[in-house]
Amino acid sequence: MSSSDDHRPRRRLPAGARHQQVLQAAVAAFAGGGYAGTTTDQVARLAGVSQPYVVRMFGGKQALFLAAHHHVVERIEAAFRAAAAGRDPGVEPLEALGRAYLELTSDRNLLKVLQHGLVAGADPALGPAARTCLTRIYRLVRELTGATPEQARDFVANGLLINTLVCADLPEHAADDPAAAQLVQATLGTTTPAPEPTASSPMRTQ
Repeated sequence: MSSSDDHRPRRRLPAGARHQQVLQAAVAAFAGGGYAGTTTDQVARLAGVSQPYVVRMFGGKQALFLAAHHHVVERIEAAFRAAAAGRDPGVEPLEALGRAYLELTSDRNLLKVLQHGLVAGADPALGPAARTCLTRIYRLVRELTGATPEQARDFVANGLLINTLVCADLPEHAADDPAAAQLVQATLGTTTPAPEPTASSPMRTQ
């Protein structure tokens, strides 16, 4: 590499791309440490930017967590809408949404952030987002499938069970206990855990 290459300015990402970069890093960080166990400095290191940069962009850890949680809910809604619109005629709407949710387990960070948000529901600042998440998904399931209140309740309950199994790493330990294997098989349809998401190398944008 020539000396002139060393002094070339770093390519700056557009503002929207930088925002997404930090948001994805926040999802990964909060998935691992939850709200209480994660700092904006950890998010900054994952994103390859400075901690003050993260704070300037989102306004602090609380706002950053809420943005990450909202991003996850948006991903779930997008997956459900795509599944409902693209389902084969022979597939029931609820089944199509259920398959879409199972596909989301390939990125366990999404489900872990969702679960961390629900666990933090007693926090006055975070509780409204947790409650809105539950009712939003419930309403969406009814809207897209025509499900009865009881059917939508069971769908949401099964989704929360999936989250719990994923957060407890039960699929990874299903071979240790026949009951665990049965529970995982009955819930996920397989006892083989999805691979952990692979973090890409951060791109410094400052």
